[in-house]
Amino acid sequence: MLSQIVVGQQAFRNIGNIQIHDNGEIGFHTDLINDGTFDQNLGFAGFYSPDDRLTISGDNRPVFYNMEIDVFDDLYLEVATGVQNFQEFTNGRVQTPRNRGDITTSLDYLNDAPYNGENDNRFVDGYASLTGDLDFTFPVGDDFRLRPMRVTDGASVNTSRGAYFFEDPNFPNFFPERFDTTNLASNVLAVSIFEYWDLDGDTQTQVTLTWDDNSNIPTLVDDLENLRVVGWNEITQEWESLGNSVFSGDVSNGEITSESFIPDNYTVLTFGTSELLLDGDLQVFTAVSPNGDGNNDFFRIQGLANFPNNELSIFNRWGVLVYQRERYHEAQDDNGSDAFIGISEGRTTIAEGEELPVGTYYYVLKIDGQKDRAGYLYINR
Repeated sequence: MLSQIVVGQQAFRNIGNIQIHDNGEIGFHTDLINDGTFDQNLGFAGFYSPDDRLTISGDNRPVFYNMEIDVFDDLYLEVATGVQNFQEFTNGRVQTPRNRGDITTSLDYLNDAPYNGENDNRFVDGYASLTGDLDFTFPVGDDFRLRPMRVTDGASVNTSRGAYFFEDPNFPNFFPERFDTTNLASNVLAVSIFEYWDLDGDTQTQVTLTWDDNSNIPTLVDDLENLRVVGWNEITQEWESLGNSVFSGDVSNGEITSESFIPDNYTVLTFGTSELLLDGDLQVFTAVSPNGDGNNDFFRIQGLANFPNNELSIFNRWGVLVYQRERYHEAQDDNGSDAFIGISEGRTTIAEGEELPVGTYYYVLKIDGQKDRAGYLYINR
């Protein structure tokens, strides 16, 4: 056994071969640097800090048998860290890199290791992985939101890895490409602009995604029968439907399970719909390109003149109101002179009179005597 405590750096550094034996316990109140062998452990390892952050780093992955995380300002992984038997979330999140070039730095659940104690303040903020044979729910989230994702048994024989991103897939921060929510396969009519998951794995599985109020499911569907798991096919550069085999909950909180697919065939996953909310006598033209060429210069809803008592509200991805108009059909009938042309309206909105940036927005249409309707539109200049 060879180890070294670097007092000046306030870290425990292993440069040799150490082991926690059966019934042994160790508590780390400092950073751990593992440059040696520290992956044949039994017993218990805890990470504790009541008022600061801790870091696990080094050249080699440490693997613990039982592991507790009680770190006020989060446990940061700069090297992959494994747990073989059980992991407890007591306080704080586990932060791992989100950049695609470093997704192997994750919290690794080995041999179907379970966990406990996850909530909106305690989860893996970044990537977690699983190697095993059983159903598994990734305890992943972003910001202070736990948004678990579940795979079926057998999906992780060769290791599955997953993370959750609370951001618009049109403008991802951690991927080299954008996932254009207007590029849709024939079996998809709309895609969420609020969030997405990354799931990696080469074994066929079903996946279950969860939603909450911030998912804004009513902007996609009012009937969960029409909700779908959708995936970005990197070859076709389109969002494809992955199905809806079962769902539960309501539009505020719930979960949906896909049909079987191979995760590595899709870069990211999110929610979509197979049916537009606006139907019947109404046709929505969701592309707005206000460049003066006469095509889609304003947001057009054909047939709205038949429903004169209406109010249209348009919001950006953060839920900020950028346009509002009563009796919207009159704005369209006047050649779009007072219709929505991608300009902020001001008043209680943002940057009055300025062009809104290219991107996806969502609208809510209220019609007297009918249920509110909602959907997406896309501004392109």
